[in-house]
Amino acid sequence: MSESGPIFDGRLLRARRRRALALGPAKFLLERAAGDLADRLAAVRRHFPLALDLGTPGDEVRTALAGFDSIGAIVAANAGGEGFGTPLYIAADEEALPFADGAFDLVVSALALQFVNDLPGTLVQIRRALQPDGLFLGALLGGETLTELRQSFAAAESEIEGGVSPRVALFGDLRDLGALLQRAGFALPVADSDRITVRYDSVFGLMYDLRRMGATNPLIDRRRTPLKRATLMRMAEIYSQRFADADGRVRATFELMWLSGWAPHPSQQRPLRPGSAQARLAEALGTRELSAGEKAGK
Repeated sequence: MSESGPIFDGRLLRARRRRALALGPAKFLLERAAGDLADRLAAVRRHFPLALDLGTPGDEVRTALAGFDSIGAIVAANAGGEGFGTPLYIAADEEALPFADGAFDLVVSALALQFVNDLPGTLVQIRRALQPDGLFLGALLGGETLTELRQSFAAAESEIEGGVSPRVALFGDLRDLGALLQRAGFALPVADSDRITVRYDSVFGLMYDLRRMGATNPLIDRRRTPLKRATLMRMAEIYSQRFADADGRVRATFELMWLSGWAPHPSQQRPLRPGSAQARLAEALGTRELSAGEKAGK
């Protein structure tokens, strides 16, 4: 959340997700995130009796996890109704979790947390909702997402309207998200990213997919007047000029940022205290250690 207030309009975001369901949702990013999440969990040799799928707009993650013998019951929780009708569904705002401390052994989330206004606060709540030594694993959109669309809109609006309005949300970068995990109190925090390039016949195909994802502009500070046709057509022209391949199709970047961390527990590995090493590096390498000021070869 910014100092001036919320960034995203949660009510509008939920309405657009409902519209996406009516249109027939575009699921390729969710399916990619769910498959990658399952691959990451497959490498964790642990049993998770109770898991929470937080905010994911669809059932792709729950479907991917259902085949894990190591995962027991899976609870779906979000504020938009995605998951309503499943056996374990809870209507919950991702920024005000209604769960007791230590309620879950595993919390997962896919393509939802980039739209919370207070991500640091949400991460703290997730850590508290985990059992000691419980795992959080989440995917959210990163800062390189839709960079081509942002650049094209900015250039078109500057040229046609003499100014730029926020039409595409800016998301966090890798360094910032890794620091947020540490601030939230997670042990063994890891943040990494995966860039995905999707190609379209034109930018209008991309914009249609964004509507079918429920991911069109949810910014509170968005321009409220309708988009001018001249601006839209100039944006499409700039996009094609700058971001088309030799065959004429245009590229769109999506960046998946992966966050993982464990609720602290005494059994977890910890870094050694400075100066506590029992052997010198020079001995391990079979070389002679030089004192300060001594030159090599003497």
